[in-house]
Amino acid sequence: MKNIPACFLLHKASSATHALNKYGGGVQVTTQKDVITLLISCPDKPGIVAAVSRFIYEHNGNILESDQHSTNQDDCTFFMRISFAEESFQLTPADLRKTFQPIAEQFQMQWSIHYSRERLRVGILVSKYDHCLVDLLWRWKLGELAMDIPFIVSNHPDLKNLADMYNIPYHHFPVKRETRQADEQRMLDFIGDQADLLILARYMQILEPFFVEAFPQRIINIHHSFLPAFIGASPYGQAFKRGVKLIGATAHYVTNNLDEGPIIAQDVIHCDHRDTISDLERKGRDVERRVLAEAVRMHTTDRVLIHENKTVVF
Repeated sequence: MKNIPACFLLHKASSATHALNKYGGGVQVTTQKDVITLLISCPDKPGIVAAVSRFIYEHNGNILESDQHSTNQDDCTFFMRISFAEESFQLTPADLRKTFQPIAEQFQMQWSIHYSRERLRVGILVSKYDHCLVDLLWRWKLGELAMDIPFIVSNHPDLKNLADMYNIPYHHFPVKRETRQADEQRMLDFIGDQADLLILARYMQILEPFFVEAFPQRIINIHHSFLPAFIGASPYGQAFKRGVKLIGATAHYVTNNLDEGPIIAQDVIHCDHRDTISDLERKGRDVERRVLAEAVRMHTTDRVLIHENKTVVF
């Protein structure tokens, strides 16, 4: 853990509400309308937090939230998420990138900059199960998920009425086993540059490698089991046969290894010997929608850093 110099943390205690950030124990201040967030990973060494904080301070930035984590191994990797108010910050986006680059090079950083006013465009893929889609749309309408939804794509026409309720374009792209590659290419051509992120809200098709590679670390899937248990099809049936006492759901980034991408969020619910497969499915639907919504919220608020096949979620 690096010590942040007090002079660089310009929190206004008289006008801000402080709360513990449940991800990593960082201090969170009620944020202003527009926020800039830096995500950083680099080899761990002294001075990283001080250098980043000083940079923000010298350009009149007011730090609102700061979290950091080190792997604490022989070859340590350091992760940092720091957010500051855009209103008082003196650098334009282009100048920020140019001015921060020497610091990034000094510490061998992999880094990215995010502006809260630039909402992600999130496309949703769905099949026939509607519970995750219903929940996402409800939370989006309520304002819980700060994103734009340019389209919903499905391999079935069944949920068009739901999309129409929210005035979101719904596009039917049938996918057949014998023409899967061509069908997915048509879908990918349609998506083009319309989306920054894709959500598989119980989209019951395995995406082809070329599709996944078009959106690296930008496709979130909800798997209806507590991974790594019960990978693949019919996880509730597998869980029933094993007589498990917990079932769960896992939201993860999609890779070309089935259900093995970096995990963003997970949760469980209790079950017992009385539960049938239908009971497990009923209970599982509730967990699935909550876990997927949490993962989407974490991604769209720039709280996820990927390290190897794992995530650091602040």
